[in-house]
Amino acid sequence: MNKIPMTPMGHTRLEAELKRLKTVERPAVIRAIAEAREHGDLSENAEYHAARERQGFIEGRVMELEDKLSRAEVIDIATQSGSKVMFGATVKLVDEETDEKTSYQIVGPDEAEIQQGLLSIASPLAQALLGKESGETVEVSTPRGTRYFEILEVRFG
Repeated sequence: MNKIPMTPMGHTRLEAELKRLKTVERPAVIRAIAEAREHGDLSENAEYHAARERQGFIEGRVMELEDKLSRAEVIDIATQSGSKVMFGATVKLVDEETDEKTSYQIVGPDEAEIQQGLLSIASPLAQALLGKESGETVEVSTPRGTRYFEILEVRFG
């Protein structure tokens, strides 16, 4: 069983979503199905079919979240330190071609939001960065071709 790395904040977010699905969404869809059944013929009842489809989505997501939470390896970033890039590190980079500077925190796959600077540890860029230090250059294959980034800073917290 593969562990899924995540920050405490990411773990809390998944737990909150699971709780919401079980306590709010699931009962609401059960009520919607019951109401739709009262309307009679189920074969031509769009409300019933929509509610059943929603129920299937909710149940699938509940199972997915329960699986991820059972395999979660919560890593407290506050306890991390060092000069090498690893899970939880915030890495400041410069694209050697465009001189564009960016900063990313390396987080678990379910926490990644690139617009907020949260980069999945499973991404090609994060994989290239792992184990590297400030001043090193990494090569990353992207859909737009090979790109080179220099690591300007590695920090934790």
